[in-house]
Amino acid sequence: MILVPDLADIEATATSGAERRVARVLSAIDAPDGAVAFHSISLRTHEVKQQAEADFVVLWEDVVILVEVKGGGVSKHDGLWYTVDRRGDWQKLRESPMRQAQSAMHALRTILQEEGIGWYASEAVVITPDIEAPPPGVEWKGSHWWAKQEMSIATMAAAFEAVVDGAKTAPYGVKVARLDRLRARLFGEFTRMPVIDAQRGAVIEEQNRATDDQARVLSALSRNQRLMVVGGAGTGKSLVLAEAAKQEASEGRSVLITFHSPALVDFFFTRIAGRAIELRPFAELNGERKYDVVLVDEAQDLMNADGMDALDLVIKGGRAGGRWRMFLDPNNQAHIDGSFDPDVYELVSDEALLLDLNRNVRNTRAIVHVVQEYLGADIGDPGIVNGERVQWRWAAAEAGLAAAEGLARELVDDGARREDIWIISVTSDDALVQSAAGFTVTSPRYAKGLEAEHVIVCDLPEVYDEHGLAGFYVAVTRARVTLHVVASKEDKQRLQELIRKQVGK
Repeated sequence: MILVPDLADIEATATSGAERRVARVLSAIDAPDGAVAFHSISLRTHEVKQQAEADFVVLWEDVVILVEVKGGGVSKHDGLWYTVDRRGDWQKLRESPMRQAQSAMHALRTILQEEGIGWYASEAVVITPDIEAPPPGVEWKGSHWWAKQEMSIATMAAAFEAVVDGAKTAPYGVKVARLDRLRARLFGEFTRMPVIDAQRGAVIEEQNRATDDQARVLSALSRNQRLMVVGGAGTGKSLVLAEAAKQEASEGRSVLITFHSPALVDFFFTRIAGRAIELRPFAELNGERKYDVVLVDEAQDLMNADGMDALDLVIKGGRAGGRWRMFLDPNNQAHIDGSFDPDVYELVSDEALLLDLNRNVRNTRAIVHVVQEYLGADIGDPGIVNGERVQWRWAAAEAGLAAAEGLARELVDDGARREDIWIISVTSDDALVQSAAGFTVTSPRYAKGLEAEHVIVCDLPEVYDEHGLAGFYVAVTRARVTLHVVASKEDKQRLQELIRKQVGK
């Protein structure tokens, strides 16, 4: 069964040992296609409390099962419920474990009804993995309270099947929720993309939430053999890819993540650490090993005959019959590093389900508007509304690295962290380096696919041909919080000409 987040994340973050044990069993169950378990879910609507919590929400076939896990002992005395730890200490519960599960179930139903999802079957289950099941009571069915005897893969799978088989059917005449919509809505409600070192400020907080588009993609990934995911810079392609890879690995498949730019190694390594996922730049693939599933980031760089032939050699069943996910930007990035053949793209697209990411979850509204105004590039609707306007620094003389470093020092004086500032030279092809002043300096080629909180763009191109447009596009779409552009008077004239071209289209 797919876990969200995956088992490694649950093991690292869950505060309950009982929940970790349940997660291990869930991850090993050979569940029906598309079954997924979401861990530690907060539900905003509750009849008594401001917020309810479900330890697990499981979608099994077309039934949503709310699971409450209680470790240690559980006791009922004089009508009141208590938990009992190993030391024999009792702690009073506000309500019975089954009542907790049922109230979370009703809270989720209220949320989804408010959003017009339609009727769906739901059940509430309690798991007490340390004790025998209590005798049946009027409050629950015996099939819905699982104990230590259900803590094996086979018995828990059978218990799920029994609950699903006994679930209610839809009343006559009601609107029934479509399974694909229910699945996507659950992913949207419960999935959050991890962003490393991203807890400062309202802008970063907004970026940490998965969008409906990202949730829709995650929902479709596990059920389809081949997917082409298309989105502009900042729409979360690489984050979705990393989460998809973790899900594939948790299903026991051999997984490869590959890409053209070696700079992406560090980006992915921190997000998949500890998982059985191979991470190899495209140039290192030799066809000696084949993988159950291959995920390709920045696939526009490899969208040519040679690139597709090389991928064909590492996918079990080949590209036409195997399992793969390609993530690509339809705009100008392929002109930075790699080669894009539209005929090959059309051919490969016919082999896969095509999904779009339409919401920008990296760049602020101001940055999105600048990209649209100057380049006419579609990088999605702006999902982040906070943030400062784009800052233009009009240099009297040259608008190169020296001017950019001067601006970077000003940002540090204003409170920005030196390590959060990138300087991107648009006309450079150089790898990432640290300047003498301690700032990260790089080029569009090595910045592509990555991001920084504060970006200063300098060395604008004298000619906005394919390469110049692509470099400018990559540079200005890396910023998460603030974007600064250092430009000369001549640069300003060329940028104004770019706007006129967009207006004339």
